[in-house]
Amino acid sequence: MNRTVLLNSNTYHGFSLEDAFQGLLEAGLSNVELTATKGWTEHVFPSMSFGELTQLKEAMKEKNITPLALSGHTNLMDEERVDDFILNMALASFFGCRYILSSIGEAHLEDRKEISDEEVAEVVKKLVPHLEKYDVILCLENHGKHSTGRHLAEIVKRVESDRVKINYDTANAVFYGNVDILEDLSACIDLIGFVHLKDKDGLQDEWNFPAVGSGKLPLLEAIHLLDEHGNDSPLSIEIEFTQKGPSSKEEVDQAVLDSVSYLQKNGVLTKVEEIL
Repeated sequence: MNRTVLLNSNTYHGFSLEDAFQGLLEAGLSNVELTATKGWTEHVFPSMSFGELTQLKEAMKEKNITPLALSGHTNLMDEERVDDFILNMALASFFGCRYILSSIGEAHLEDRKEISDEEVAEVVKKLVPHLEKYDVILCLENHGKHSTGRHLAEIVKRVESDRVKINYDTANAVFYGNVDILEDLSACIDLIGFVHLKDKDGLQDEWNFPAVGSGKLPLLEAIHLLDEHGNDSPLSIEIEFTQKGPSSKEEVDQAVLDSVSYLQKNGVLTKVEEIL
């Protein structure tokens, strides 16, 4: 299956967006997932001036980089943050992104520990008119309490909109959910619209997310499973290293190169020289 592969700019957390552009181009990629996560990785953000955003948009055009997705993680269950997420939708639309990504976030009410999946779905439903306005697809990432694709599938089904799908993060399913990703993937595969292709090494609850292909996850089998079901969701390479983080930009660059090489070697990504 001809599958789009891109780089999540969060891989360059702690470094600049220009560093991420340089790294993805040197690895032979041309698509990017921009990161606009408040307080974490703010490579792009709605508070940037129109001039800055326009300059960035033109720079990507000149470099032949396509912004396919925007990671705009916000606590969607916090009413005070919903407006922030709507601004992120507008930002995604400005850059021409097809997808906007967010985890759901956690909410604890006064009379009980957590809100129900039905209530979560009702909150997400209210976002659909904005998704339509900005012509983007919201892909909810498995994270935290909503750590598995199986769980997210129940919420997405309740939303009942083609504008809302799952962003399946392969490593999060293990780190947060402690599940077999092939079994979990199978439980939600028809609702997946985007994939964070992230590897996992070390213990189940250890923050260790190395280059794609250098960890323990059956990522090739997961991609094959998507192929078998005719699911052509884009694959966004995300590398988060260990809690210490990378030692240098050069270490990040090498991890991106190694990830792309692994996907090329295994036929997931066409080699650059075969395109030229």
